[in-house]
Amino acid sequence: MPASPSTARAINDRLALRLLVQEGALTATQLKQMTGLSRPTVADLVERLTAAGLIAVVGKSGEQRRGPNAKLYGIVADRAHLAALDVRTEGVSVLVSDLVGRVLAEASVPIDGAMGTGPALEQAVALVERAAKEAGAERLHTVGIGAPGLIDPGTGELRPSTGLPVWHRRLVTALQERFPESRVSVENETNLAALAEQRDGAARDRDTFVLLWLGLGVGAALVLDGSLRRGASGGAGEVGFLPVPGTSGLPAATDCDGGFHSLVGAAAVGELAAAHGVGPARATGASREAGAVGGMAGVPSVADPAELVREAVRRQGADPAARRFLADLAERIALGAAAVVSVLDPGCVVLAGEIGRAGGDTLAARVHERLARLSPLPTEVRPTLLGGEAVLRGALLTARDRAQEELFAQR
Repeated sequence: MPASPSTARAINDRLALRLLVQEGALTATQLKQMTGLSRPTVADLVERLTAAGLIAVVGKSGEQRRGPNAKLYGIVADRAHLAALDVRTEGVSVLVSDLVGRVLAEASVPIDGAMGTGPALEQAVALVERAAKEAGAERLHTVGIGAPGLIDPGTGELRPSTGLPVWHRRLVTALQERFPESRVSVENETNLAALAEQRDGAARDRDTFVLLWLGLGVGAALVLDGSLRRGASGGAGEVGFLPVPGTSGLPAATDCDGGFHSLVGAAAVGELAAAHGVGPARATGASREAGAVGGMAGVPSVADPAELVREAVRRQGADPAARRFLADLAERIALGAAAVVSVLDPGCVVLAGEIGRAGGDTLAARVHERLARLSPLPTEVRPTLLGGEAVLRGALLTARDRAQEELFAQR
């Protein structure tokens, strides 16, 4: 059935807005060429969107040439401000952007694990307030949060977990109370990292892939046919519980010890490095994600597992111990990856998290080699391209998409 005039106008408006988001400022002639709409139709939609405060004249094309120039139209970026948060067990990072995703302010704050729930929440919320003020945002339209843990698909809230601070679960409510006009939502950190890698990182050319998160915790995000899959209970990708050979036992419903986590979690990587005699030559600070674990006898500092991996990559050419450590680590990672590949056949696995980032191309190549011997299914293994910013980037992309969807739909 043909669309009604109002429906046709709404479709045309959304098409033009999406093009302006993707391409940047355009002239009416360029909009006509890209949309295939007639010149009068484009003139009408430009007038409507300008009156609605969604687009404005941002310049003129060919300003360097003499003669008349066509007006350039662009999204009114300050129509809405957004916030993205990356929530860790020991701190919070936040950035504030405009409607098109241009970052206006960034900040972070450590949160002491011994701090009570109330003070921890106050620190986190105050951080968002300061960042918003620095960005010149009177209000926040949308706030996207990335956090470890399971998201209940029914409520959209973090599920209780004995391994995570209580303030994590209460942060959405605290932010909603402080910013009552904002749309606040939370998503699993690994899922957000996968969305960011899909849009801007290592999986830009893939519509099906698995992101394997290797850090303090272990998890996976599944993107199948272009869509993130969360599972019936929100637990798709909980590979830390995956039973694998080489552990001292089996995982339980409430404890991933004995599962894949026991082979490739941060503590296990620190122990593996120590067993191979790989350790820091001098004190190294604990990473934001992995914390302080492991270490070698006789080394006067506590080692960061991600730094151990990074150091082994640097030394592998001249150090047989570093090569053996990386080979054994790749073997462990390939065990879990092979199980996921045998079920999903994703064609691509992205290694992310602090340890995946530290291993880079070297670790990815070793995992690829071992995985090719374990599985008959051809699978690329790639390192993250976004590194430690993947979660924040994914939270920002999600917040931007939701804000644009709502504001553009109002037209």
